[in-house]
Amino acid sequence: MTMRTRNLGTTGPTVSALGLGCMGMSALYGEADRAESVATVHAALDAGVTLLDTGDFYAMGHNEMLIGEALRTAPAALRAKALTSVKFGALRDPEGNWSGYDGRPAAVKNFAAYSLQRLGVDHIDVYRIARLDPDVPIEETVGAIAELIEKGYVRHIGLSEVGAETIRRAAATAPIADLQIEYSLISRGIEREILPTVRELGIAITAYGVLSRGLISGHFSRDRQLAPTDFRAHSPRFQGENLQHNLNLVEALRKIAEQKGATVAQTAIAWVLSRGDDIVPLVGARTRERLTESLGALDVTLDAADLAAIEEAVPADAAAGDRYPSAQMTTLDSER
Repeated sequence: MTMRTRNLGTTGPTVSALGLGCMGMSALYGEADRAESVATVHAALDAGVTLLDTGDFYAMGHNEMLIGEALRTAPAALRAKALTSVKFGALRDPEGNWSGYDGRPAAVKNFAAYSLQRLGVDHIDVYRIARLDPDVPIEETVGAIAELIEKGYVRHIGLSEVGAETIRRAAATAPIADLQIEYSLISRGIEREILPTVRELGIAITAYGVLSRGLISGHFSRDRQLAPTDFRAHSPRFQGENLQHNLNLVEALRKIAEQKGATVAQTAIAWVLSRGDDIVPLVGARTRERLTESLGALDVTLDAADLAAIEEAVPADAAAGDRYPSAQMTTLDSER
């Protein structure tokens, strides 16, 4: 396999066609093996994956320190190719509870200082607030990142989970490389207004949740018991009849995948890849085994007949349940 590349918008860097989402190595999906996580980052870099995505609030800095360790122990040639994408702004307490978002310029610079230290890098390649701070105009937050770019601490500005109006305001303030937002076969809301807007403005999409947190990976069983600390234990799509309905969609997709000689996960990732060269899926592999499977999506070609069959099996808006619990849905500017 030869890794393909895509550009993060008209102003952003060239990155691998698939990025590695590192959140699950530290938080929200239960315990993860640190040594295996580091080995998975190394394997991703060795396979040509250049984009590593994290957030400073993933296990309160743990994820950034893990990536820092992986970069520090990687061969120099691979380390030099790695690009860091960092989200900031989410506020948490020592018990792990969430308490809002802070997009004030002073906070932006404070968050960046700590991220640079934890990652062990002299700059962050793409920096973005995780959610819009309702009390701070996006122009002020983006303007603060632009100041960090002027000083050499950040290379590019990104956005996360914001709607079309906010995207336009941000882009009028400074060049925006990409919008990070959930996009998958069963999360297609961006197609209505957000995707046309970013394309008009020359902004790329880095798509997270391409397997809907494992729901459409083909590996999630109906009787699987989730730990209380696992985010999915509280996610509407993983509850009761919603789960049964959604796993029926997975079985319909499995039939198509088998005809292609691919796994369900590979088919779901390939579908996101097929949506446009301006979309970079982030695969949340926590192990080398899952990483290898995800990378196999690059070898899956979906023709018009395949795409039509997938559309019939998993129509837009076919999923049961919101993608986040109701309290978190209210924080999403992209859902307003």
